[in-house]
Amino acid sequence: MIRFCTVVLATTLLTTGSVVLAEEGWVSLFDGKTLNGWTQATQGIAKYDVQDGTIHGVTVDGSPNSFLTSDREFGDFELEFEVKVHDELNSGVQIRSREKTAADGDAGRFFGPQVEIESSPGQSGYVYGEATGLGWLSEAPKDNSHSHSHIRNGEWNKYRIVAQGPRIQTWINGEKVEDLTHEGIYKTHPKGKIGLQVHGIKKGTGPFDVAWKNIRIRELK
Repeated sequence: MIRFCTVVLATTLLTTGSVVLAEEGWVSLFDGKTLNGWTQATQGIAKYDVQDGTIHGVTVDGSPNSFLTSDREFGDFELEFEVKVHDELNSGVQIRSREKTAADGDAGRFFGPQVEIESSPGQSGYVYGEATGLGWLSEAPKDNSHSHSHIRNGEWNKYRIVAQGPRIQTWINGEKVEDLTHEGIYKTHPKGKIGLQVHGIKKGTGPFDVAWKNIRIRELK
């Protein structure tokens, strides 16, 4: 009887998503139906809504960069999500980010480390200092000839991001992309919000879209 109960429990843990999440410390950031827990940043007018169980972002003609931001802040964590981006759109996911204050200048602009999302060949998975004045935090993209093809264009792609102290690691579809240690960005951004970017576009172009699903996070100690 004990052996039978153990098998039943193991099967339940494998097949019941909510149980597995509770067991491993994972928390879903998107309920698949609403944008509860998310707020659009002050700057940028891209449109965000829920379509077919995804967070869907679409460009607006002439808009600057736009961000849908988590209401909660996170410091050290492991983040996973799936994303599908239009081949003509640059996007990204902000981590440990926040809106600038009047003291920062350009009040309302969302800034901090950003993990790049774009079609292949490109620089997806590398870390950029969005609105920090630092440009690429990762070294590889500073070489204009560098690119990779880990993103499957026109398909869903799985990202994994681990941020612990000044170290940020990224994977795309199981392929390791970055292992960055950057004391400077950690000093200014030790914690902050997650942000889903719809990049600005030039007038007369687009519309282009990007969608995210299965967004979950596990805080690390």
